Amino acid sequence: MERADKDLAFMLQYENVAWYEHGKVRILDRRIYPTRVEFVECTTYSEVAQAIADMVTQSAGPYTAAAMGMALSAYECRGKTASDQKDFLARAADVISHARPTTVDRMSLIVDGCLRAAGQALASGGDVCEAIVEHTIRSNNARYEKIGVMAEFLVDAFPQNGRILTQCFGETIVGQMLKVARNRGNNLRLFCAETRPYFQGARLTASVAKDMGFDVTVITDNMPAFVIQHEKIDVFTSAADVICQDGYIVNKVGTFQIAIVANYMGIPYLASGAPDRGHPTVDSVKIEMRDPEFVLQAMGVRTAMAGVKGYYPSFDITPPHLVSGVVTDRGIMSPYDLRRYYAEGSAGEFGPVVCA
Repeated sequence: MERADKDLAFMLQYENVAWYEHGKVRILDRRIYPTRVEFVECTTYSEVAQAIADMVTQSAGPYTAAAMGMALSAYECRGKTASDQKDFLARAADVISHARPTTVDRMSLIVDGCLRAAGQALASGGDVCEAIVEHTIRSNNARYEKIGVMAEFLVDAFPQNGRILTQCFGETIVGQMLKVARNRGNNLRLFCAETRPYFQGARLTASVAKDMGFDVTVITDNMPAFVIQHEKIDVFTSAADVICQDGYIVNKVGTFQIAIVANYMGIPYLASGAPDRGHPTVDSVKIEMRDPEFVLQAMGVRTAMAGVKGYYPSFDITPPHLVSGVVTDRGIMSPYDLRRYYAEGSAGEFGPVVCA
């Protein structure tokens, strides 16, 4: 099967995101990459769910990990009756999809696809683990290719040799955006906000850009206004953890404040991704609050005095009036017109993939 991760950076290769094999799922530990290249090994689906909750993998990484976790759950219940296997897989799907509260809708689409693949394998007497892994590769291919289309539209909005500011780690759209730019001879210069407390911009976005041969500079999270002004940034762009159909963008905390600055400085903010069918309005979003101790340290080194309190919302919400456009596989859409996306028959980024 041809794969859509060809020519992308190391950490965007399927095996280096999350991979099921021989009763185990191994997940690249993005909490320490690229300083060390290590994998967390899971032997139960609940360990996969915990790894997702613990931020072993982030951005779109959990979507691949969730699917591979479903393959592992099929391995765990092998030998049971078909009925018992279906019940076990359904329980696993619920646990995995709820590993992080803000992305339950997307994760549910992922595990539901795995359940359909498993059901077909059970009905035909096939290998359920193998069926789920093959379904996951097809789903990843479809998602990567769809994001590749988004990347074409996104790079259309960049000037030649433009200066681009990013936030957090947009996963596949970052790799596909750079692949398109490289193919067009557009030598973009990237500025990556570091994205505390996990430093995804510094460690992940910058690593992908470096791997793919682009000029990349890391800035601290309190520098975007200065950098936009003095480095003549052309476009601010990010992916999104949720894109509500009423135009609100939910992304790594800090996105909102950069969007405010971008708007003030007169540069566009483009968010990439399909609107989420399960989030018709912003009221449907639950912001995940994480352990506040993480903001009192930097990569394991304590930075605040004992007794000082921390505060850690994972995401913030950018209102549509600060969003210049949402880059979908149907083109760049106004944030006020996102309901048209599904009205015109689009399947979405995580739409169903036909099982073999």
